[in-house]
Amino acid sequence: MTASKKTIKQLSETSAVGTLRQQGFQMPAEWAPHAATWLAWPHNQEDWPGKFEPIPWIIADIIRHIASAERVELIVQSASGISAIRDILDKSGVKLSSVRFHPLKTDRIWTRDSGPIFVKKTADANARIIALGWLFNAWAKYDNYHRDALVPTYAAKVLGVPMHHPTATGSDGKVVRLVLEGGSIDVNGAGCLLTTQECLLSKVQCRNPGISRAVLEEKLCDNLGVEKILWLESGIVGDDTHGHIDDTARFVSATAIAACVEPNIRDANHRRMEENVRRLKAMRDGRGRSFDIIELPLPKPVYFEKQRLPASYANFYICNAGVMVPAFNDPADVQALKILEQCFPGRHIIPIYCRDLVWGLGTLHCMTQQQPR
Repeated sequence: MTASKKTIKQLSETSAVGTLRQQGFQMPAEWAPHAATWLAWPHNQEDWPGKFEPIPWIIADIIRHIASAERVELIVQSASGISAIRDILDKSGVKLSSVRFHPLKTDRIWTRDSGPIFVKKTADANARIIALGWLFNAWAKYDNYHRDALVPTYAAKVLGVPMHHPTATGSDGKVVRLVLEGGSIDVNGAGCLLTTQECLLSKVQCRNPGISRAVLEEKLCDNLGVEKILWLESGIVGDDTHGHIDDTARFVSATAIAACVEPNIRDANHRRMEENVRRLKAMRDGRGRSFDIIELPLPKPVYFEKQRLPASYANFYICNAGVMVPAFNDPADVQALKILEQCFPGRHIIPIYCRDLVWGLGTLHCMTQQQPR
C-alpha cells in the first residue's frame, strides 16, 4: 500500500461541534490496546558514529517483541532495501507476517517525535482514529528534519484516517502550526498530561516562539483531550531534546507516576530530580486527587567519547506484548526492573540492552509511536 493511493481528509481547527476534546477525542494512555507500533529502520550512521554496526540487530530484537502481539508499521528508506532488512528480522526471529514495510525516506528514526500522535473517541469503540500532525523541527536544533516532518501525513494517507494540524495564534497575530514532540508529553488517559518547562517553555531550543503558556495549555487540552497540564521543571542531564518527559517521569497508571531520582548529591541530576519529585508530590489531578509517586533509580552516568548520554529507565515502552525497559549493564538494572514489574502487574517486563542504542541519544520510547486499537 502506498500513500499516493489514498487522500487525506484535513480537519479544520474546530468544527461545528467544537474542538477535538469537545467532540470526545483524546490521546489514550500508552497501556491501552494498540493496533500497531510505528518505527523507522536505522540508516543514518552519523547518529551512532563509530557504533552503528550493532544498532540494526538491537532494533530487530525490539521489533521481535512488539510484533509478537501487534502489527509493526516499519518505515524504510527504499523498497530496494526491504529484502536485506527482512533477512535481519528473519534471523532475529521476528514474526514477519506482523511487519508492514513503508518505503519513505527519513532523516532519523525517532518516530516518537516525528510521527503522528493518534487520538480517538474512547467512548466509541468503532470510531476512527485521527492523526495529529504537530510540526516537527528536529527539536529546534538541527537543520535536517524536512523528511521526518512528512511522516504524519504519510501515515494518515496509508491508514486512510483524517489528519489534523494543530495551530495557534502567536503574539504577532499570525496563525502558526504548533511544534510538539511525542517524547515531550505523557498522558494518563484520565485527563492529565505530564511535561516539563525546560522543553515546552524554555527560551533555549524554543519550540513555539510567541506562543504563551496559557495558549499552549489550551491547545494541548483541545487537541489531546486532556483537562490538566502537570509541569515539571527539568529533564535529565545529557538529554539532547532539552527536557523530554519520557526520560524523566512517566505515568504507570491513571493515578501513579514513576519518577527518576538521583541520590548522589554530586551528580548534576540530583537537584533536578529532587525538584521534580517535590512538585509531583504536590500535584493533583482534575478531581483534586494526589498521585502515587514511585521513585525510579537512574543508572550510573553513561559516557561515550566523553559525552554524557541520556540513559534512563523511564524511557520504557508499553506495547501489547509487555513493557520493554532499557537496560545498561548497570547495578541498578535489576532494581528498576523490579520496580516497573510492580507498577505493571500482569504485564511481561522485557529488558532490552540499550548501552549502544543510547549513543544515538534515545532509546525505546524515543523510537516508537503507538497507534491505538
